[in-house]
Formats: sequence, structure tokens, C-alpha cells
Amino acid sequence: MQRAFGVGGVSTKQRDGATHLATLYQDGCAKIRLPNTHTAALEAVLINTAGGLTGDDVMRWSADLAPQGRMVLTTQACERIYRSIGGPASVETRLTVGKDAHLDWLPQETILFASSQLDRHIEIDLSSGASLTAVEAILLGRDAMGEIALDAKLRDNWRIRRNGRLIHAEATRLTGTFAERNGLSLLAGKRAFATVLHIAPDADRCAAQLTHIRTLLPPDGRIAASANGERLVIRALAQTGLALRRLIVPILAELSGAGSLPRLWHL
Repeated sequence: MQRAFGVGGVSTKQRDGATHLATLYQDGCAKIRLPNTHTAALEAVLINTAGGLTGDDVMRWSADLAPQGRMVLTTQACERIYRSIGGPASVETRLTVGKDAHLDWLPQETILFASSQLDRHIEIDLSSGASLTAVEAILLGRDAMGEIALDAKLRDNWRIRRNGRLIHAEATRLTGTFAERNGLSLLAGKRAFATVLHIAPDADRCAAQLTHIRTLLPPDGRIAASANGERLVIRALAQTGLALRRLIVPILAELSGAGSLPRLWHL
């Protein structure tokens, strides 16, 4: 059967205090667009023209941000993972952030449909003084359609390094069981969840950001923040995608190096 395959990548350069495109590569169903913005940051929109992914489809994204640069990576829409009759869809992301640069990795939500399978890997390399704000949000089915996607499967692995030293690693696995979806220590019956990760240049700035971020957390929401060294981690659970956005958007806007979220997040 015909499968979707896409590879897309960008690299940047600095000129006159602003970040500009140096190289752009796109192949297959992977496309990248560069909208005009009113900031010194370069914004790149990642597009999967296949309209979604299913079993054995492959997407590979990469970005290389120059020293002292500012870049925002987002997606045109939610990525949709459809029913698989074979292996999992594979999505690989590799990002490199130069010295004293800041990268915002802000893809919109991934929707897992019934009987879908997704294997996702994120590798990010930071240089000295570099910082990062990253989010990954998962929706289990569509609320408006009454979907719960109970049998959706997910393997999600993050590896973040600074100068080659591992500073953050995490793995999420959903195997499509009732206990995972309803356990109080797991999803607790919720169908939308997100991780926001911020890597600050140093531990002192991370601690200061944690203090401020906690003032933005609603007391009645399933969202919490913690810091360890230069890492600030926020976890959020919600019943719907809209409720999840209401929890994480103020956090992302605060941590974004561009000072605001991409316009596509507001449509």
C-alpha cells in the first residue's frame, strides 16, 4: 500500500540583529512556510500535505538555529493519526539550538483516532546559554464526535542535551488499556493531556520563572509545574482539547521567546 513520507528542515543565520532563513529543505508530503512576522524571530510553519498519518507513514522534521537566534516552529493544524492496519506511524524531530539562542517548539495538538498507533521521537541539542520552550499535546479522539479512542497506542520519547550532556529524558507509553485511561495516577478519565518543557540558560532563572508560572495556574485545573536545575516542566490534563488550551496557552505565551504565540494558535 502507498505510504506517506515527508522530510523537512530549516537552518538559520543572523543578520542585523534578526534571524533569517539560511537553508530550507522539503521532500514528499513535508512542506514548510515562512510567514511574515513583526518580531526578530523567524517563524516556520510545518505542514503535512498528506492530511494525517496512518500505519507505516514517516515524517521527519529538523531545524538548526544559529547562535543568538530566535525561532518559532509550529504546525498549520493539528496532526491526525488515523487507524492503522500495520505498524505505527513514525514522527522524528531533531532540533539544534546554537549558543545563546532561543527556540520555541510549538506544534498544535496531535489527535489520536481509534486503533491508531504513533511512535514519536524528539531529539534536541542545546549549546551553552541556549534556551528552549517546547510543548506536545495529545487529544484522544474528537470531543464533538463523542470519540474516546480507547485503543489508541502511543510511544513518545524525548531526549534533550546541552553540549552533548543529557539533561532531560522522558518516555510516555499508551497501550490502549482501561486502567491507563482511568487510573487516578495516570489519565484519571481525561482525554487531553500536554507536557510543556522549558529549559532556561541557568538554574536561577528557571527558579524565578517557576515562581511566576505558578501564579498563572488556575486553582481548579489539573495542571502543575516543577523545576529541577535549569528544567521547568508543566503537566496538564483536561477533558477536552479546548479546556486543555485554556490551561496551557497562558503558560506558553509567558515562556515564548517571541513574546507571543504564533497566529495559527489563535485561529
